[in-house]
Amino acid sequence: MTTRNGKVIVDQTISADGYSAGLNQTEDRPFGDDGGDGWGGRLHSWMFDFGEENRAEVDQIGAVGAVIMGRNMFGPIRGEWDREWNGWWGEDPPFHTPVFVLTNHAREPQPMKGGTTFHFVTDGIESALAQARAAAGDGDVSIHGGATTINQYLAAGLVDELRLHIVPATLGAGVRLFEGVPPLNLEQLTARAASTVVHVTYRVLVSPSQ
Repeated sequence: MTTRNGKVIVDQTISADGYSAGLNQTEDRPFGDDGGDGWGGRLHSWMFDFGEENRAEVDQIGAVGAVIMGRNMFGPIRGEWDREWNGWWGEDPPFHTPVFVLTNHAREPQPMKGGTTFHFVTDGIESALAQARAAAGDGDVSIHGGATTINQYLAAGLVDELRLHIVPATLGAGVRLFEGVPPLNLEQLTARAASTVVHVTYRVLVSPSQ
């Protein structure tokens, strides 16, 4: 796969059976039946409760020039924008860079504190990637999620590097990484085991079908 400017990276936390969220996601439980309170604490404790042990991986997530996410990751509203919603992260989101949100419903860009501006893209994943590349310059573009959005980019052959953070728990059902994605050839670049997570980085090679 050829890269232009920076790399296109996926950074995703998953359960040992491959799920990034459970069933029955709602505004009150955005991660659904995740084995906890529905806010992803069980999946993401490696980042928030054990951040110093995983400082290199946490810092790496933030070291990108632009971010892409699906509308389901941005918030619980479906259909038209019928109320004000600027994401789950408050007035100063953690991205500090342009964020391109995939949606079917147009909306003006939403600037936030700290350098984050949400841009709403209605013409597909390749358009979002082109806009994110332009915004990132020579920096990397991160496909943050959720898994359904990541799977679209993987299936289209648009991802250069896959960084997985695998948590020692199973969900049994939910939103699963690689669902509907054709077989991929992956080259393992790094692997590191911490106390509550295993970090694995793969380079995505040309898929066997290409």
